[in-house]
Amino acid sequence: MKAVIITRQGGPDVLEVRHVPEPTPEAGEELIRVEAGGINFADTMTAAGGYPGTPEPPLVAGREFSGTRASNGERVMGYMQWGAFAEIIAARPALLWPVPMGWSAPEGAAFPVNFFTAYFAYWKAGLIDNPKGSRVLIHAVAGGVGTAAVQIGKLLGVEMYGTSSSDQKLARVKELGLQHGINYKQHDYEEAVKTLTHGLGVDVVFEMLGGEHVLKSVRCLRDFGRVIVYGTATGQRAQLDPGVLYAKGASVHGLWLTYLSQKPELMHQAWQQLSAWAAQGHLRPVIDTVLPMEKAGDAYRLLLERKNFGKVVLKI
Repeated sequence: MKAVIITRQGGPDVLEVRHVPEPTPEAGEELIRVEAGGINFADTMTAAGGYPGTPEPPLVAGREFSGTRASNGERVMGYMQWGAFAEIIAARPALLWPVPMGWSAPEGAAFPVNFFTAYFAYWKAGLIDNPKGSRVLIHAVAGGVGTAAVQIGKLLGVEMYGTSSSDQKLARVKELGLQHGINYKQHDYEEAVKTLTHGLGVDVVFEMLGGEHVLKSVRCLRDFGRVIVYGTATGQRAQLDPGVLYAKGASVHGLWLTYLSQKPELMHQAWQQLSAWAAQGHLRPVIDTVLPMEKAGDAYRLLLERKNFGKVVLKI
């Protein structure tokens, strides 16, 4: 069978399609015939050698997929730590979910990482059960997690502020429900948040940039606000001065889907709500580009160069 292989640590050029043996499922696993794979920043970090717990290359790339169960043909989407971008994979049933009616394979492959991450960000912020009157700043609002967070935020009724690199992207996210767009190439988002909130700040920031942006995000908070950190897209170690937290009673929370995916009760709770919203037609992944698996390097570059709006997907 064919698979996208990380041949060595590095950039998009290290990806190659190779023929590899079909997997033999271990106890408790089942075979999935993969049709599409969703690409995430974590995948680019894995290729570069910067994602915790990843084996040394060569290894099969990818952590998000959709396809059919080999046993009965049921359409499913799923999540794993690596190894998803192959024609046949062995997956854990606990991290497989039915593809909602009417969705394409690329839409299924664009759901798990983005929507579970966005849901848990609101959960960590305490907004799933008590969202009333809350303001949320969403970084990279035009990306996969960002567009998912906007759709969920609209359902919760929160006031959303979002950063992106272009007015065109921001205009498209506003169609999803974003109220306040901030072009970070034209405006300092910290100052923009201060202006838009009349100096009050926001209750929560969804932060996945790393580096100086963790501290800047804390400064965007109102008293007792929270920053939810779920990534380091800049590749830079977070800068954080605890003194800034003291000054306003603020807090910074980590969110790692790799860890949460090992908590069956939490994942079930999240899926119950997400699947209900999806069945009602309120949630649907935003797809930017679908490329053949042979173009995996080009797909990774779209993310690294911030050219995507929504999700980039590989056809397997």
